[in-house]
Amino acid sequence: MPQQPWLHEFEIAVDGPSTALSAHDGQMGAPGTGWFLDDRRLLSRLDLRLDDTPLTAVAADSAGPRTQVWAVARQLSGPTPDPVVQVHRERRLEDAVLTETITVVSRSAEPVSTTVTLGCGGDGAALAAVKGGLADALPVLPVGVDAAGAGWDDEHHRTTVTADPAPTDVDATPEGVRLGWPVHLAPHAATTLRVTVAARRRSSSPFDTRPGRLDLGSVRLSADPRWDLATRTNLADVAHLAQTDPAAPEDVFLAAGTPWYLTLFGRDALWAARFLLPFAPGLALGTLRTLARRQATTDDPATGAEPGKILHEVRRGTFGEGEITLPPIYYGTVDATPLWVCLLHDTWRFGLPTEDLRPFLPSLRAALGWMERSAARGDGLLRYLDSSGHGLTNQGWKDSGDAMRRADGTVAPAPIALLEAQGYAVEAARGAARLLEALGEPGAESWREWADGLSSRVRERFWVGSGEDAHLAMALDGDGRPVDGVGSNMGHVLETGLLTEDETDRVVRRLVRPDLLTPFGVATLSSRNPAYNPLGYHTGSVWTHDTAIALRGLVATGHRAEADRVIESLLHLAQSVDGRFPELTSGEPLGSTAVPYPASCRPQAWSAATAAVLMTAAVGLQVDVPAGVVRSVPSRTLPAGWSLRGVQVAGTELPLGDDSAPGT
Repeated sequence: MPQQPWLHEFEIAVDGPSTALSAHDGQMGAPGTGWFLDDRRLLSRLDLRLDDTPLTAVAADSAGPRTQVWAVARQLSGPTPDPVVQVHRERRLEDAVLTETITVVSRSAEPVSTTVTLGCGGDGAALAAVKGGLADALPVLPVGVDAAGAGWDDEHHRTTVTADPAPTDVDATPEGVRLGWPVHLAPHAATTLRVTVAARRRSSSPFDTRPGRLDLGSVRLSADPRWDLATRTNLADVAHLAQTDPAAPEDVFLAAGTPWYLTLFGRDALWAARFLLPFAPGLALGTLRTLARRQATTDDPATGAEPGKILHEVRRGTFGEGEITLPPIYYGTVDATPLWVCLLHDTWRFGLPTEDLRPFLPSLRAALGWMERSAARGDGLLRYLDSSGHGLTNQGWKDSGDAMRRADGTVAPAPIALLEAQGYAVEAARGAARLLEALGEPGAESWREWADGLSSRVRERFWVGSGEDAHLAMALDGDGRPVDGVGSNMGHVLETGLLTEDETDRVVRRLVRPDLLTPFGVATLSSRNPAYNPLGYHTGSVWTHDTAIALRGLVATGHRAEADRVIESLLHLAQSVDGRFPELTSGEPLGSTAVPYPASCRPQAWSAATAAVLMTAAVGLQVDVPAGVVRSVPSRTLPAGWSLRGVQVAGTELPLGDDSAPGT
């Protein structure tokens, strides 16, 4: 039976719509590895050898668009067991170009002669087929060889391979093309070979993106080495997940993540932009405009579209295999629409001039209209139900089919009313009321009343249990019964204004109990639930962004001590994963290390953007420019002498630190 490739041991680099996955030694050829562009695998084999012998990797590192590998040729031994011939590989992506720089270094006191070969080939496989484990046996495409190099064609791209210096041997083989260089090294000498794999698009789709540059170079929290580890690589990853809207290249958004989600996802892009708003207000505006251009205007059950709805994802063609097959633009999400409104309000709070809101007004009213109609269809709550027969069963962020668990471990039936979706809608309605008032537009009071009504319905129907075990259900099921499993969903409503102060305190106490708060973050499902699985996608694993949302809520509601505990868990996770936050992981440690979720993607936009939440939570940043509030309440996790640079408020950089932290 075909199986999805596991990713946890791969080296992964990314630049816009381009991503490269290899084994730890830099080789491509194992299931799931390759160079992908525009959801196609252009390079499925990259095999470096010395004297026809694979190298032995010693160390590897990946961040943003670069992968580096240190390896040794153990067969080229010297008078001692120490390796004397070392090979340094640096792979760098820049849009539609992959450059592989190979430096062979001799530490021998004697001359060394060897032959370097590099085997290359591409199968042109669709990303969905690779993800589904259906492309492992595909043959490479026919290769053409000439004096300039080698190349091959698939339906969408022309891929070429050139080298400097030119190889002595270039041979077409059943596995692609083989490049060869005889290398003669004087004692303690080195030589460098540079191979360029470039792609040219032979066809186009409406969503062929390019890398979007996001400058986070000035963002830095100076505290201690733990903070540098938790932020440096993640900020580099975020910057290279940026893509441009093909309809307006000046607008930049973050692709959801590599390798399977290197495209526009509404929910992911919105949360990532919210996380990064203090440092990248332009990203928030680009995200808002990119999604508004594709806001649904008609009803279409096949795509999940309804007027005013914000999309779930965009692909270059139909995506998926079997039961779930998604159209190129798919709207199967219950939460992206209110989250769009929340981001618009956030951007205004951080200093967007009020008049700059006016171009968003039609989309704002359309989004509010969708929320109102959605809640009015049934019991006054936002629900979802896939009516296409080939879409997502669950349409919140926990979108796996088995995510909604009762306390007895059973799966709840649809249509589901998610707790967090109601909270986002309450926050969106109240934020929209402020925006409408600021613009002098009618409707503000009616949206406050709508939010109050929804809040009351949730608080009446979602509370379950009693005493210290009282908690908010993660949802109501299709029969109107609470989905009473204890899950991380409750952390999402802390900052939405859904709850009273007493209810907020109860949620916080339940959230930080040890069956939910693990050493590496908040678990998706309590370890006391019969369905708990620390390696279950949404049934016990820890998602980095999910923990970040809870952390935002703890800071926003003034629960500083609990926030510090969550900060420490994320710093612990960063140490466990060498600073590159994964999409998700197990909350159960092996020694002091987080056990990886083997299929976890990385970098993932909202996981990498968690670095921004860590920084702003640590300094206790609170901003509401229209209300005249700019406040910092530093955490006890920060050492003396800390400083944060890169925060942008109302177009001006706001330095923060022990000697410059602003008050109200």
